[in-house]
Amino acid sequence: MIPDLQSSLLCDDVRQERNGKFILIGLFDTVGVQGFPSPPQRICVVNRWCCGEGSFRQRCRILKEGATKPLVEGKDIQVRLPNPHAMATTIEFFMNVRFDEPGTYWVEILLGGDLKLRYPLNVRQVNVQRRSAN
Repeated sequence: MIPDLQSSLLCDDVRQERNGKFILIGLFDTVGVQGFPSPPQRICVVNRWCCGEGSFRQRCRILKEGATKPLVEGKDIQVRLPNPHAMATTIEFFMNVRFDEPGTYWVEILLGGDLKLRYPLNVRQVNVQRRSAN
């Protein structure tokens, strides 16, 4: 039985407590940078699968709006659900992601090559105000 993607979140980092609970640090939907091309960014994609049974392959990628080639693409990650009541959490880090221009990028989550979810990641320029020394 094909699983449902219960959630997909972008964050800066993830920790796991001894009891198995995950702590997501720095959830975001927008990347703000001072200039383009951007300095290297670290992006973590956390997905939670449920209501399925079997073994599946997940793949994540990020594309610029209108592009056919991904800006970054992860490796296949095995998702195993031993029964329909089980849940699986996958965590993937993308290191040194550079954005050449501001705009809307798309995070895509595929399962077995089929698109399960697509959502926007906004990239914009921000102005950093410096304090003057008195």
